[in-house]
Amino acid sequence: MNTENTLLPSGLGRLHLGRIQQFLTSHNANPINQLPNWLKQYFTNNQLVHRRKRADKGHVYLIGAGPGDAELLTLKAHRLIQQADVVMFDWLVNPDIIKMNPSHVERVFVGKKCGRHSMQQADICQLMVEVALTGKNIVRLKGGDPAIFARAAEECDILAKHNIDFAIVPGITAASGASAYAGIPLTHRECAQSVRFITAHLKSIKSIKSASGELKSATDEPNWQALVAGAGASHSATHGETLVFYMGLKRIETIMQRLETHGLAANTPVAVIDQASTAQQQVCIGTLENIAKRVTEQNFQGPAVTIVGEVVNKRHKVNLSLLSESANELAATA
Repeated sequence: MNTENTLLPSGLGRLHLGRIQQFLTSHNANPINQLPNWLKQYFTNNQLVHRRKRADKGHVYLIGAGPGDAELLTLKAHRLIQQADVVMFDWLVNPDIIKMNPSHVERVFVGKKCGRHSMQQADICQLMVEVALTGKNIVRLKGGDPAIFARAAEECDILAKHNIDFAIVPGITAASGASAYAGIPLTHRECAQSVRFITAHLKSIKSIKSASGELKSATDEPNWQALVAGAGASHSATHGETLVFYMGLKRIETIMQRLETHGLAANTPVAVIDQASTAQQQVCIGTLENIAKRVTEQNFQGPAVTIVGEVVNKRHKVNLSLLSESANELAATA
C-alpha cells in the first residue's frame, strides 16, 4: 500500500478521493508537505462542497440493501452509503453492509421486524424528516427493493410534504435472491409465463395509519380466486403463473389452506426459502398439503419467501461455493 494513500482521511467521497490521489501522483517532489495547503485550497474552491454548505436541508436516499448477501448491494448504493451522514437501517439489512460504513457515518437502528417493531413506521418517517431538516444527508436502508413491500411510498409522501429532496436506489428483491440461490426459476417457458408477488399479511388489521397520521381502511386478504386462476393454469397450459409470498412464514399454513380452498390442487409444488442468499439459507420443498408441516420441522427463523407453482419442479442444484470462491479471489487480488 502507498504511504500517501494511508494519509488520506476515511469517508471521503470517491470524486474527492480520486482528485486527491491525482495530486499525490503528479507531485513527485515530496507531495506530503504540499498536501495540507492543496487540500485547503481544493475544499475552499470546490463547488460540490459549497453547494452542500448552502443547503438548509439534507437529502434522503431510499436504498435497497438486497436480499441478504452483502455483495449483492449495488455499486451506487455502496457509494451513497459511504457519502452519507446518517444511515437508518432495520433487521433485514445484513450487518456486513453496516460494517462497510465509514467511521464518520452515524448508524441508527430503526428495528422493524414482524411482530417486534421497536419503531412504528410513522415514527421512522418523522425521524427522517427531523434529521434531514438539520442539513444531514440520510440513507434509509431497506431489505430487498424499496418499492416492493417496503413502505417506501409512505416515506416519499412525508418527505415530499416537507419539501425534502429524495432519490430511490433499487435493490435486488427477495424473490430474485431466493430464486437464484435456491436454483428455482420464477418463470419457465413450459409452465409459467408470469410471476406475481404477494404480501402475506392476512386480515391482521381493519385500518392502517399513514405516515401523516390519517386512518385508512385496509383490505389485507388478496384475491385468492384470481391467484388460483393464474397458478392453476400451469397444470394445463404454458400460461401459468408463479406465486411468490413475502413475509409469510408465520402464516404458511393459512396461506396454503386459502389456496386449496379456492381450488388450487393439493399436490401443487411449493418451496420455502429461509434467509435467502445468506450463509444461513435453508430450502424446504413440498406441496400445498404438506409444506407447513415440513417448514415447522426445519425450524425456519425468517425472513422467508414462499414460491408456489410448477417452477419448483424445475429446480436445479446451484453450487453456491462458486460464489464464495470468487469473492475470496476478488479479496485476494484487491
